[in-house]
Amino acid sequence: MRAQTRHNLKTDQFTKTTIDMAEKTAHWSAEHQSRLILIGVIVLVIAGVAGGMWYYLGQQDQKASVEFGSAVRTLDMPVRPPNMPPQPEEPSFASSSQRATAARKLFQEIADKYPHTHAADFSHYFLGLTSAELGDNAGAERELQTVASFRNADLAALAKFALASVYRNTNRNPQAIEIYKQIAAKPTTTVSKATAQIELAATLQASNQPLEAKQIYEQLKKENPASEVSQLASAKLQEMK
Repeated sequence: MRAQTRHNLKTDQFTKTTIDMAEKTAHWSAEHQSRLILIGVIVLVIAGVAGGMWYYLGQQDQKASVEFGSAVRTLDMPVRPPNMPPQPEEPSFASSSQRATAARKLFQEIADKYPHTHAADFSHYFLGLTSAELGDNAGAERELQTVASFRNADLAALAKFALASVYRNTNRNPQAIEIYKQIAAKPTTTVSKATAQIELAATLQASNQPLEAKQIYEQLKKENPASEVSQLASAKLQEMK
């Protein structure tokens, strides 16, 4: 029972931090729907792979997992309000950039020290997210492209989804569109067809392709009746009138 409790706590911690980081780097068509969708996405991947990451029997994986847990907790530390001094009993950061910088250093150390572990794979993903948050688009692209090539389809899909956001942030919408289409054609438990299509439609709109975007929103309504996705698609169609 105690072991299961510890496992649940670690999984919850990893899930929360992953959600927060992904929200900072991904484009979403409606903020309040995005968290609902992303929670479902991340919880599914945690259920499938986090247990192995945290409790893998290999010695290197055990060491890497401990350090990975520390890096994740760093990302979850609070950011102090302006002019508030640090509190010794409660670790915090003066800014989100400072926090991302500290976490990125820890993830890089894990990737360098334990290159063939599950924790290293996830560290590369977080290196991409933290690099994007810090405005290092080249670094984010490099890391996310690496993870996108992994055999773990669930993790690779998350990396591709974040990579598409980097492309959008750097005015490369055609490349982002291609990624969203690929994910929609072969969805995973981490990035569903509907999630990819929502971002595909938004990117098409931003690329002056309203008719293509409208078709996707209408398809989303048809394939996802009485759902948050359908409501979001309806709202976007209303905006386009």
